Amino acid sequence: MAERCEALPSKERSDHVCRVCPGSDVRQAPALAAAGSSRLCGCARASAHPAHQTGAGFHCSGRRPAYPCVFAMSGYAFRHKVAGNGGRQIFSIHMKGDVVDLHNSILRRADHNVQALTAIDVALIPALAIRQLAADRPLVGQAMWYETLVDAAIFREWTLNVGRRDARARTAHLRCEFALRLPVAGLGSQSDYVLPMTQEHLADALALTSVHVNRTLQALQSEGLIERTKRVVRVIDFAKLARVGDFDDRYLHLDRIQEVRRPRRN
Repeated sequence: MAERCEALPSKERSDHVCRVCPGSDVRQAPALAAAGSSRLCGCARASAHPAHQTGAGFHCSGRRPAYPCVFAMSGYAFRHKVAGNGGRQIFSIHMKGDVVDLHNSILRRADHNVQALTAIDVALIPALAIRQLAADRPLVGQAMWYETLVDAAIFREWTLNVGRRDARARTAHLRCEFALRLPVAGLGSQSDYVLPMTQEHLADALALTSVHVNRTLQALQSEGLIERTKRVVRVIDFAKLARVGDFDDRYLHLDRIQEVRRPRRN
């Protein structure tokens, strides 16, 4: 089971030291780093546990999660809701370095589901710890606010994608997004990456059928835009793929992350 701190570190202790695991640094989240916070907090450490295998649920719609904030340390997770007719819509994919669901540290009750897409290690952070951290350290609070704003920007783009683009553009757009996000998390390059989504997952993210997704991927491959080998994706012509997908990366706000990671001059 994941070990966790019973309280936030005191101001006399280092921001990046956990009371349970004082020898380890807490991982840095890219979006939080972009907002000016170098460390998330020393609130939790994840360890391998069967409950964190593929398909495991962290949040269930309608319930009050015990640990509303999930910090992904490895692996992938996704957010989704299920309609009354049983249809599932995936809203977002989360990967190493993402802080999943800061919303529930304030909203208290989940209105959607968070599920492991692959085996995943996470830090589970209590709501009280998140709220105290935001109150005690305003810069970290602003960083967490920034994280939720980027989440909202991605949600808006995904809504536009499934609402107003055709199947070809939707699929190309999603491929372009991951070609930029995964390298930031150290999970591949813009031209080569592994995306552990089945065609069923892709269908639920793109509001298509699995058959339609398969045909569309084959069409993009026959056009010389991508190559696929199982879950490995190779982007042959990113510029053309971006044109097909009506892709504009401004909604990802990756420029903020690049600014923070740029070496500072003394």
